[in-house]
Amino acid sequence: MSGPARDNPRSISPIFWLLFGAGGMVSALFGPALILITGLLAPTGTGIPESFLSYDHALAFARNPIGKLVLLAVIALFFWHGAERLFLTLKDMKAGPSLVLKLGTYGVAAAVTLATIGLLLAIGF
Repeated sequence: MSGPARDNPRSISPIFWLLFGAGGMVSALFGPALILITGLLAPTGTGIPESFLSYDHALAFARNPIGKLVLLAVIALFFWHGAERLFLTLKDMKAGPSLVLKLGTYGVAAAVTLATIGLLLAIGF
């Protein structure tokens, strides 16, 4: 049997492209706001009530199931997006064999994702 389905082996690269695209979208939508709130407004006390970013509020957000999903999505997708960018840069620079680069970049993103899941579950509900 021949044809397009038989001639082209299947690849898992669409999964990584999905994570890369989703991470890029999340980075573009939420990254600037997170930088503004946590990097500029909160430390200077400008425009944000002090109780808004208190430990108790942050812990309550992290214990909420929807909050856990939001934190997981933001952290993991930022890392998957960065891993793809770094992999493509290193590949273009011919920094090493493709398999080693993939294991290094995607491996770190996978490890961070698993660590985030573990830490969010350890916080409790």
